[in-house]
Amino acid sequence: MLNASYEPLSVVSIRRAVVLVLKEKAEVVHEGDGEMHSERLNVRIPSVIRLRRFVRVPYRARVPLTRRAVFVRDGHRCQYCGAGAESIDHVVPTSRGGAHEWENVVACCRRCNSAKEDRLLEDTHLHLVRRPVAPKQTMWIVVAVGRVDPAWERYLDLDGLAIASA
Repeated sequence: MLNASYEPLSVVSIRRAVVLVLKEKAEVVHEGDGEMHSERLNVRIPSVIRLRRFVRVPYRARVPLTRRAVFVRDGHRCQYCGAGAESIDHVVPTSRGGAHEWENVVACCRRCNSAKEDRLLEDTHLHLVRRPVAPKQTMWIVVAVGRVDPAWERYLDLDGLAIASA
């Protein structure tokens, strides 16, 4: 669901989207697949809706740092070798003063995590595929839903995510 300004607000159920459209509180921006049927009405299922009136949204802090969110940001790939990731790693270990923040945490495979252990990158043969950064605010949608409908991508600004849609 988009705000009147086309800013992403939330992911709503199909039923909620249809009700908002039928009550004329929202309009369909992109139609999805299929229809909903009632006794007197057939309604195409919307994929993207936009509210007709602007809703004020309180300030949102950074996307919470969770294991799942790190895997989504890094495309479930080890940021040292590109293999499938199984764990997360602090680039600068917390025991050496590294913070538990987006810019210091990457997805990692078991082999690279064992090779790096509690050392700095300079002390190993490992190199980062790409520098870890905090994701855009819209990443919470990918984390919450697990996949992104291709019709949503133009509203989400998913640049920098290794996996934008499934």
